[in-house]
Amino acid sequence: MRILVSNDDGIHATGIRTLVERLTFEHEVYVIAPDRERSAAGHSLTLHKPLRVEEVEMGFDVACAWATTGTPGDCIKIGISAILNVTPDIIISGINHGPNLGADILYSGTVNAAMEGAVLGFPSIAVSLSNGSGQASDFIYAADFILRFIPKIKEINFPKKTILNINVPSIPSSDISGIEITRIGTRMYTDTYEKRIDPRGKTYYWLAGEIIQTGEEEGTDIMAIRNNKISITPVTFEMTHTEIMTELEKTFCDGSCDNLYL
Repeated sequence: MRILVSNDDGIHATGIRTLVERLTFEHEVYVIAPDRERSAAGHSLTLHKPLRVEEVEMGFDVACAWATTGTPGDCIKIGISAILNVTPDIIISGINHGPNLGADILYSGTVNAAMEGAVLGFPSIAVSLSNGSGQASDFIYAADFILRFIPKIKEINFPKKTILNINVPSIPSSDISGIEITRIGTRMYTDTYEKRIDPRGKTYYWLAGEIIQTGEEEGTDIMAIRNNKISITPVTFEMTHTEIMTELEKTFCDGSCDNLYL
């Protein structure tokens, strides 16, 4: 298959390098990733300054690799729209250094690089390792899992406007107890900001929140990781809350939305 790979940890991060190396064993791989860490960039795009793109050597047998000054979303959008002269079969974002679980996916550059792929109509996957020291050996199992997982994509009717968000426990492979198809859990933080003073006497703030350990229901991505399972969550950007539409029509339209009475 022809695969486009990106991430939010930067093109030189161990996670993406390990993934790319393993993918090149069997696939035609292109890489477009930020030139530096862009964690928590969310689904942001660069609008008010130029994007610079530079071809880089990764040391693996990739078809081609580029680093950009933009966000993960920029990487996918400019890659598809301007850089690649081929069409990828699938887009993979990762392997992220750390989990992307629960509400964290709203902020995750890793997840949103994949989401940009879905916006553009491509089957897209985000993959994260729950922890790790940053050594290549930490990411090999996750990379090999994705290598084995890719052929399965052909067997499903990959839904539009949807990505697969995959989280792999950072434990010895012999301790992984299986795979679980999950829904998004709840992952809350204390959102504490530390107030500090820089050497010039100016005030600045540093986000230093900690995870709130709350109870989680079975079937969520968070519980799957706690149970030493690989979590696979289908996530859609179709955010319309259809269940409340009838109630809204009844409340605001009073039988007919043609009459504006507000």
